[in-house]
Amino acid sequence: MVSALPDRLSNDPSSPFYDEALLAQGVGIRFKGVEKTNVEEYCVSEGWVRVSLGKTLDRRGRPLTMKLNGAVEPYLRSISPLDAAPPPD
Repeated sequence: MVSALPDRLSNDPSSPFYDEALLAQGVGIRFKGVEKTNVEEYCVSEGWVRVSLGKTLDRRGRPLTMKLNGAVEPYLRSISPLDAAPPPD
């Protein structure tokens, strides 16, 4: 389990800020106090997030994004009770 989330994290495997193990644990983002589910990348120290614009793709086939400035709060999502249940005997 990770004690602190990184300052910057990306969903893009070609990015140097990509961390597959951390993303598999489930990272949530609150931007300006509102839960965002379409965040592609964030940076806490600089105060911005990149959000995808629907299903629109750029010419390289990656999601088209827009950079928004404001307070960013990353957190690890809790495990659902069904996932945390011990295996049956």
